[in-house]
Amino acid sequence: MKTLAIDIGGTKFSVAAFDGDRLVRRESRSTDREGGRVWLVPQLDALLEEWKRDMRFDRCGIGFGGPVNFRTQTVWQSTHAGGWEGFPLTRHIADLLGAPVVMDNDANVGALGEFEFGAGKGCSPLFYMTISTGIGGGIVLNGEIVRGADGWAGEIGHHTLAPDGPECLCGSRGCFERMCCGLWLERDYGRSARELMEDPAFVARYVVLLARGLKTCIMVLNPARIVIGGGLSKAGDRLFVPLREELGRQITAWSGARQDVQPAALGDDSVLYGALALTRNT
Repeated sequence: MKTLAIDIGGTKFSVAAFDGDRLVRRESRSTDREGGRVWLVPQLDALLEEWKRDMRFDRCGIGFGGPVNFRTQTVWQSTHAGGWEGFPLTRHIADLLGAPVVMDNDANVGALGEFEFGAGKGCSPLFYMTISTGIGGGIVLNGEIVRGADGWAGEIGHHTLAPDGPECLCGSRGCFERMCCGLWLERDYGRSARELMEDPAFVARYVVLLARGLKTCIMVLNPARIVIGGGLSKAGDRLFVPLREELGRQITAWSGARQDVQPAALGDDSVLYGALALTRNT
């Protein structure tokens, strides 16, 4: 079975080909945030036309960096790139490939990837959070993505951490995403998130906010494990050691909820492997 996996994020999009569970081809390209959908779709189409000449795909899975209406298989919106609202991406790709296509929010898909193949294998409930251009969250319970009554479960990026904080792209203030994601860290501090993670003094301040958001997840969901993916997770022990220590200080003393927080094992490929799993689970 040949599967095409697509990961569309705020700063890059990636495409992978799987033969069974084996990744046999992969390519990533930077996105033009200002160009939005109008720029990206022709780029994606050209790449897929090229790949089609070498391989016939039986199915395709997509992780999209923003809310998705899973029932209608359309993009709900994207705060990081314009022009996607209501766009029937799955139908467009299905027409191009001549194969069935399924799509979900990239955090949901990343959660499924880490549950099936990565650091969350066998952990239920699993909470997956990606910290990259934005912040998203996905929940897997008994091997199934938890989408909630209306498809909005896991949207931890817009949980308010600082009510009087700066305005977020969503229109609210002090959101988890606004305080902690890579896009805003670079804008606020004038240094890349990667550079900031090398500064122990910055990290000590940063993990206070990060732990505050994760505390909500732990107290509400009591996950067996939290897996953090996205670019900031690559900081490794520089981030995760102080984060675990800060969580230990913040979690309510009487709570016996576990505080198991791990970096994504699949690195940049969590969503691609999750897209593979999504095609099998749908």
